[in-house]
Amino acid sequence: MTEQNIGGVVLHTSRLFAAAGGVAHGFSTRLGGVSEGVWASLNLGVTRGDRREAVEENYRRFRAAMGGSDGPLVKTNQVHGAAVRPIRPEDLGRGLHDPEPEADGLVTDLPGVTLAVYSADCIPVLLYHPGRRVIAAVHAGWRGTAGQIAAAAAEKMASEYGCSPSGILAAIGPGIGPCCFETHEDVPRAMLDAFGDAARPYIRGLPGGKFRVDLKGLNALALTRAGLDPAHIETDGDCTACHPDKYWSHRLTGPDRGSMAALIELTAG
Repeated sequence: MTEQNIGGVVLHTSRLFAAAGGVAHGFSTRLGGVSEGVWASLNLGVTRGDRREAVEENYRRFRAAMGGSDGPLVKTNQVHGAAVRPIRPEDLGRGLHDPEPEADGLVTDLPGVTLAVYSADCIPVLLYHPGRRVIAAVHAGWRGTAGQIAAAAAEKMASEYGCSPSGILAAIGPGIGPCCFETHEDVPRAMLDAFGDAARPYIRGLPGGKFRVDLKGLNALALTRAGLDPAHIETDGDCTACHPDKYWSHRLTGPDRGSMAALIELTAG
């Protein structure tokens, strides 16, 4: 990934997407906005309790920094599931603060439409097929990871938009790393149930019956199982819990925080 500072807005972008062209995208940090207090400063979460005007200005700054348009933005009511929602013209028209249907993944082939997912430790994943010009955005918490939502998004791109999995590019953004994601047995058990023995390299036992789990690695595994070329999967190394000055971490602060966002948009032409 590449870290950029554009007008004070700090964001991460995929080298794979940049090389392919035709798409604007970015993974936000908490740096470069106008929010104050526990939301300082680039809060993009519309349900965190922040001032509406501040969130709207944060979006304006972030979308400009990533090179996107000010066209329709579609977000999700994230429920830690594995549902992926195709976005068509009839799905547009909601405002930034309007409620959205439940889903943890979005996919579209509409140029000028920005897809958004939110995180504060969970793993954001962006997908792009340059040939078919189809994009997807995924929110993968541990339940979504076990549900293989990243693979479900790739499969939706294939079944509904004609994308060959081998042509899909994937960017796995900043999220909690195995250095900090300490869990009880329920999480590794869910991963073993979902992935079988292939999950074991991504799980490390600790004294006292705790475990450390690599959610980014498991999402990459799900994508390769869905047919993506491993060379087409790029993973951000930043752990959100390790860098509270740069990211929000729900594990560190609980609900008194803002949210990062991962945005992607097909550019016109």
